[in-house]
Amino acid sequence: MIKSFALLILLVSPALAQDIRGLENCTAEKQMERRTGCLQANVELLQQLLTKQTRAADDRFKADKAEIESLKARLTKLEADLAQLKAKPVEPAAKK
Repeated sequence: MIKSFALLILLVSPALAQDIRGLENCTAEKQMERRTGCLQANVELLQQLLTKQTRAADDRFKADKAEIESLKARLTKLEADLAQLKAKPVEPAAKK
């Protein structure tokens, strides 16, 4: 659903289509078969780009999630260490 929505946005917006390397201007084709083939090639290109971006976003999400879990574990350890330090009685400074 999300992929098809993103693809629809890419196809509807002419400004975005001009910025995509490899995308062809299919309106220049006079024969319907060639125009159809051109559009299919554009759709395939956009699907490949969308798949690539989705995988990259998933990889970034997984890395960020792993980092958050690591930071949570570290925070829990630091909180436990702080609780231990607070529980220890304060020793008076030794006189010389």
